[in-house]
Amino acid sequence: MFCRILALTLMAVVFPWTGPVRATDVRSRFLLQQSPVAGFRYHEGKAVWEEMKVGDRLTLVREPDNPYDGHAVRVDWQGHPIGYVPRTDNEALARFLDQGMKAEARIVRLKKSRNPRQRVLFEVLLPMQGMPH
Repeated sequence: MFCRILALTLMAVVFPWTGPVRATDVRSRFLLQQSPVAGFRYHEGKAVWEEMKVGDRLTLVREPDNPYDGHAVRVDWQGHPIGYVPRTDNEALARFLDQGMKAEARIVRLKKSRNPRQRVLFEVLLPMQGMPH
């Protein structure tokens, strides 16, 4: 797992996120991961689908007492739970959040699909300051 975090960190430094933000923002944050929203069909995503837009901010809510996954991180859009960070991608993020680090998340792709795992792709950005060296 440490190797995966190190590889993601190095990739983020070498290939910084170049989305629609100011250049100063890019240098102050790095891309931790891009993931689909897991469990989209079981939460409120379908009800708010038409209102969601690429670039919208998402809130990441750590759920350490989740009975199904000790590393659970819920994904909310404007106060509506729309799913979770996939179990295969949530351990590093959960550890960062458990250490009190702030993370930003935003929608990078919305796709109408019969497969709910393909509907919302989001990215997680972490601030560079306060990162362990």
